[in-house]
Amino acid sequence: MREFLLFIWVVLFGFLNSTVVNSAESRPMMLPQSVHERITALSKEGDALADKTKYREAIEKYIAAFDLLPEPKTQWEACTWLLVAIGDANFLSKHYEYAQRALSDAMHCPNAIGNPFIHLRLGQSQFELGNKKRAADELARAYMGAGAEIFKTEDPKYFAFLKTVLKPPASGKW
Repeated sequence: MREFLLFIWVVLFGFLNSTVVNSAESRPMMLPQSVHERITALSKEGDALADKTKYREAIEKYIAAFDLLPEPKTQWEACTWLLVAIGDANFLSKHYEYAQRALSDAMHCPNAIGNPFIHLRLGQSQFELGNKKRAADELARAYMGAGAEIFKTEDPKYFAFLKTVLKPPASGKW
């Protein structure tokens, strides 16, 4: 069942790389209230499942919410947070390739670029996949956006890796 869900995710989200909306040049539109309420409800259900480490079931809820987004999906802010939730759930369940895909797709959505958490999770996924150059870039973006604090609750290996590729701050204090 897990492989089927992951396959569905790839099919649903794979198209995003070819249908990019430049979010820097366009403003996100407002979803109809009823659609927004349903997406929010499904997202909360997914979050509750993720909190219980039921990541597969959480991803199902996030995908159901994603399916409610009108086309083009990348114009909606909800697309950003749904893809991030899918990426986060995949990362936490050690499905790093799927996490990387979802988080990379999220970068084509409104307000994603520059979000320290998205850069952190994308960097961690790249690190786990062995893409050290991409990992360094994304982890540096997370650090620049939120400082060392963003790494406090994460495995120390990510911040340790980042320190090997960045020059120390002028103050000497990371």
